Amino acid sequence: MSDVTDPMHSLAGALPYLKRYDDQIIVVKYGGHAMGEEDTALRFGRDIALLEQVGVNPVVVHGGGPQINAMLKRLNVKSTFLQGLRVTDAEMLDVVEMVLAGPVNKQVAESITRAGAIAVGISGKDGGLVRARKLTRTYRDPGSNIEQILDLGFVGEPESIDTRVLKLLIGADIVPVIAPVGVGADGQTYNINADTVAGAIAGALGAERMLMLTDVPGVLGADGKLIPEMTVADVKAGIEAGWISGGMIPKVETCIYAVERGVKGAVILDGRVPHAVLRELFTKAGAGTLIRPG
Repeated sequence: MSDVTDPMHSLAGALPYLKRYDDQIIVVKYGGHAMGEEDTALRFGRDIALLEQVGVNPVVVHGGGPQINAMLKRLNVKSTFLQGLRVTDAEMLDVVEMVLAGPVNKQVAESITRAGAIAVGISGKDGGLVRARKLTRTYRDPGSNIEQILDLGFVGEPESIDTRVLKLLIGADIVPVIAPVGVGADGQTYNINADTVAGAIAGALGAERMLMLTDVPGVLGADGKLIPEMTVADVKAGIEAGWISGGMIPKVETCIYAVERGVKGAVILDGRVPHAVLRELFTKAGAGTLIRPG
């Protein structure tokens, strides 16, 4: 009888999935608690390197909120929030770009390179990769009931993606590691949510999968159990019914955004689980919630 813990058994089970994802683009959003501890970061680097080595084309988009907060504290730069959203003024933008496109970006790329692949860290400004525009948000003032516009400063959203630099790197078997800053038509730099950048890039590349590494197992149903697979219609119904709520809403909305732009499927999974990326791609059970068209 086969032992399910036997490496050969595991490899045999992975073979159909290796064939399925051969030469396919997988966009991985990496951030938050998933990139916290050194051991977790090194394990992530090994997993991404393995994907490249078995013929998959990984593209990594990373965040860095905790690292930005730590640097702001060191520099005694105070954060201002409007309706729970951080305002990015000129001083803060300099810190954000320095941290994201600097040490965080290079550390992620280095962890992948150390594991045996070649990774190159870039930002959304390099090669005109992410053309951005200012993000506008509105809210209704509870006192006057008048709709107000939130000015979040230099917070942006992707307007268009130029994939040429990514295709050159992928074609040379190099793993792109992308910091989520972009540039406007007038040359203004913008800080952009990493989830949104990952969704836009995955859509522009026609990725087979977008994997969102988070600190939750995936989408939980009304009974509290993990839902392995959902359609876009299922997700919208869950939001309407109220059992998809809180911080899960922006995550599933990013997945819908990616799927509606051509990604075959988007997955929310817990990046703290060892080898979550490999479990999701190369096992029948997967590791999170797959959101697909429909």
